[in-house]
Amino acid sequence: MKKIIIAILVIFLGTTSCDSGFEDLNVNPNTATELEPGPKFTNAILRTAGDRFENWRGNLIYSSMMIQHMASIGGVWAGDKYFYNAQWSGAWFERGYNDQVKIIEDIVTQLETDTEDQYSEEMLAIARILRVFIYHKITDLYGDVPYSEAGRGFTDGNFRPAYDPQSEIYADMLNELAEATAALGTGTSQFGTADILFDGDQDKWKRFGYSMMLRLGLRLIKVDPSGAQQWAQRAIDGGVMQSNDDTSYVEHTDGPEGINRNGNGQVFSADDDMRLSDTFINALAGDPRLRIYAALPDGDGDRNTSGSNDPAMQIGLPNGLDATTVLDIPGGDDINNFSEPNRNLITAEDEPYFFQTYAEVEFMLAEADIRWGIAGGDPAAHYDAGVTAAMRQLDLYDVGDQSVTDTEIQDFLTANPYNAVNGLEQVNTQYWIVTFLNDIESFANWRRTGFPVLISVDYPGNESNGMIPRRLRYFEREQTTNPQNYQAAISRQGPDQFTTRIWWDVE
Repeated sequence: MKKIIIAILVIFLGTTSCDSGFEDLNVNPNTATELEPGPKFTNAILRTAGDRFENWRGNLIYSSMMIQHMASIGGVWAGDKYFYNAQWSGAWFERGYNDQVKIIEDIVTQLETDTEDQYSEEMLAIARILRVFIYHKITDLYGDVPYSEAGRGFTDGNFRPAYDPQSEIYADMLNELAEATAALGTGTSQFGTADILFDGDQDKWKRFGYSMMLRLGLRLIKVDPSGAQQWAQRAIDGGVMQSNDDTSYVEHTDGPEGINRNGNGQVFSADDDMRLSDTFINALAGDPRLRIYAALPDGDGDRNTSGSNDPAMQIGLPNGLDATTVLDIPGGDDINNFSEPNRNLITAEDEPYFFQTYAEVEFMLAEADIRWGIAGGDPAAHYDAGVTAAMRQLDLYDVGDQSVTDTEIQDFLTANPYNAVNGLEQVNTQYWIVTFLNDIESFANWRRTGFPVLISVDYPGNESNGMIPRRLRYFEREQTTNPQNYQAAISRQGPDQFTTRIWWDVE
């Protein structure tokens, strides 16, 4: 049923174009303001997962390369060598406001101003949780961004929204989650099947809201440790995800419109320049997930199929090489000697797109126990549960006989038990593995924790003095379409450069 609804609704609602400036970015996304909120909510979820444009640039070209899940010798994949490309760097900002923010703000406004009581309070609560999810990805990539005035140009007439300090954005997002989760009850939301994340299950939305609270609370660990603990405790007390059944993901189809398709999958259909980083391949040594994540190119030019996924044959490509310097490493004379994301199992356009997973939550609970002992006091149990969930989660890709077995999971945990001496590194390295292809989140958690330990590259002409970037640069057109607010933001936050740290990423 989910897949049929997606196909019908996107034809009905249409797609949005690549606009310039907030006058365009704040235009009513659906033109007919009296549309029922259900179809608009379906559209909002799909837009939040993203299309090829922003996933190619913000999630893969930059985040996956900088976080060393992937590598490339091609110049287009600028994140591998910390080059600045204005369109690539600003893509998630551009599409975030154009395709995500204005739609969810429209829905929230419609539900808040409902004077006929035709919509329930829980619908607004659910929309507020999705709204937080949308904004947190944008602010985690860029820092200070439009928030309190964003996306409301067609209702408020403000086409030049101010950039809010990230400290204020985070305070409000956490408060939104607290209020929204408290407003949720049990049973099925009035959104019903228009909710393609949870089919209107209020309990699952509540657990998603508290799990997001845990994620955002832990983001504060370097700038406000006591606040991080308080929000983590509140999330745990409220009730976070309990199993893989609670995982928040979009079940994509292979058509008919682009937005129905997995945005990452669309990239893989169009591009074969990426390879898996040797950092990632090395981290998966002895891990049964390696055969699912990695395979050798089949060499026949078909982007939709891979060759062998034999773990013993997988070789990662070091980051920071080009077509000349790659010749200096073993196998560098043929790029097909290096592993790619397994196109037989995980890169199709109808694969799931994950927002937040139960495995991530278990690793965060392990961290909360390591730091404060507030999640039951047994980080090893959460580590084991997280690893198990992460390996089981791959069944959502329909991996068939490649599925990780119970015996393999137990063997892995026996060979790689929780070690309290380096517990934070261990659980956050696992977090980095499970967020593969959700690389905006990988990038954020690495900046928060410093794990896994990555060795940066210093390619000639890079934009960050050989350091892994700490943020992306704003959508370039903001300098001319919203200049006063853009200047105010960089005056407060720091230069609009890769090396400028955002509020929660203090040294």
